[in-house]
Amino acid sequence: MDGKPLILLYMRKILILICCTAFIQGHAQRSSDNWDLRHCIEHAIQFNVSIKQADIQARIAALQVKQAKYNVYPTLNGSASTGVRFGRSIDPTTNTFATSQFLYQNFGLNSQVTVYAGGRLKTSQEVAQFNAQAALADVAKASNDIAFNVATYYLQVLASKEQINISEVQIAQTQNQFDITKKRVDAGVLPELNLAEVEAQLATDSSNYYTSKGNYEQALLSLRALLNLDTDVLFGIETPPVDQIPIESFADLQPENVYETALKFQPLQKANDLRIKSAQKTIQLEKSFLSPTLNFGANLSTNFSNSFKKTTGATFLGYSPITGAEPVVNLSNVNYYVQNPLYKISQTNRGLGDIWEGWGKQLDNNFGQNAGFTLSIPIYNNRSARINIETAKLNLKTAELRKAQSDLTLRQDIYTAYTNAVTALQKFNAGKKTVESTQKAYEFALKRYDVGLLSSLDLITNQNNVLRAKVQQLTSQYDYVFKMKLLEFYKGKGLKL
Repeated sequence: MDGKPLILLYMRKILILICCTAFIQGHAQRSSDNWDLRHCIEHAIQFNVSIKQADIQARIAALQVKQAKYNVYPTLNGSASTGVRFGRSIDPTTNTFATSQFLYQNFGLNSQVTVYAGGRLKTSQEVAQFNAQAALADVAKASNDIAFNVATYYLQVLASKEQINISEVQIAQTQNQFDITKKRVDAGVLPELNLAEVEAQLATDSSNYYTSKGNYEQALLSLRALLNLDTDVLFGIETPPVDQIPIESFADLQPENVYETALKFQPLQKANDLRIKSAQKTIQLEKSFLSPTLNFGANLSTNFSNSFKKTTGATFLGYSPITGAEPVVNLSNVNYYVQNPLYKISQTNRGLGDIWEGWGKQLDNNFGQNAGFTLSIPIYNNRSARINIETAKLNLKTAELRKAQSDLTLRQDIYTAYTNAVTALQKFNAGKKTVESTQKAYEFALKRYDVGLLSSLDLITNQNNVLRAKVQQLTSQYDYVFKMKLLEFYKGKGLKL
């Protein structure tokens, strides 16, 4: 008897805590931004890292398409160089050897355009376009995967939330039984054992409530993590009535029809088709390297050079001495040796301004232009071109096998989803009867308990049977809705509640 008031006090504290928690939870949800499934999916697609990575790859592929288009235009490049040469070198302006230091400058402008390359430029554009379209399909696939995961967690949150509601109803029912039983025990109609059993059931119901609440918070945290939300952001979800969620009929979701539609709309299948086309064009591209390449080019160039020393004068020193090896000139039957005059050259260093003397005139005099065609004919390159062709053919077979495997997996997933949906519907319909029968059994047990024909333990057993049946039925209902939505997803209807 001494422990009874303590138990009552403990149970009342639990009930007060549950009520406060429910109030705080309701207030938090009212003050937070409640999101529906569409909002969750849009946010996840916008901020998900894997989608951002796929989007970057799609942008890179788009840039490669631009580059392939620009490759048909001529190139234009300019060049300029300035420097000093030392020792013996060729003066670029006179094309003679010089031993003194001199300043030089070269300027050039050249352009080139491919006239013929066996269709290589056009085929490169087509390959790049198919790859870019496949990259966009990859982005759509990543978005679909994220949407599917968000819908999975979203329905888990809804199911957990409904389990909390069921637990609260169970606590209210047990509390009502506790109050009635306590009055009868106080009146001496029932033994204290009945009250202790109801108190134990109330503690169990409270534990179930906190377990359901923990499951709900965990599911909400998982959804928050998938949405990449900070923990300090207020977040809640809207709760649409599960029995009002629109679902297509099984007649509209026959697996073969869904499969035929999925082949046209699922992004993975689109990406596989595009990569097969890209592989086919790649074979054609590699074959173009066996053809001659004709380029047209043009060039403009000029240069300037000037020595760091300049000549200021020359002193005549006479003629070179006769050695007998010199050339001989016969004039009037008289032979004369040819002698070289000898001079002493006087030089001084040029100033900074003098080095550039004649710059404009040299550039004008040395200005040259040329234009012409260049023909390149592949004869033998270690069979690299033919090996690349064979490699491209194998890549095509790989793409075809990847598509076949993906289509087979898609068919299996759709048929599995259809079978699971049928099973879930059957389980859901069977659960309705279970809930009805357990509820009816509980009502009969409650009436017998009220007149003292049933023990409290038997009444609690019937009450728990109802709780388990309702929780299982709720789980079956959400499972059925999710599996039907999965079939709609394969059909290209998206994910919506």
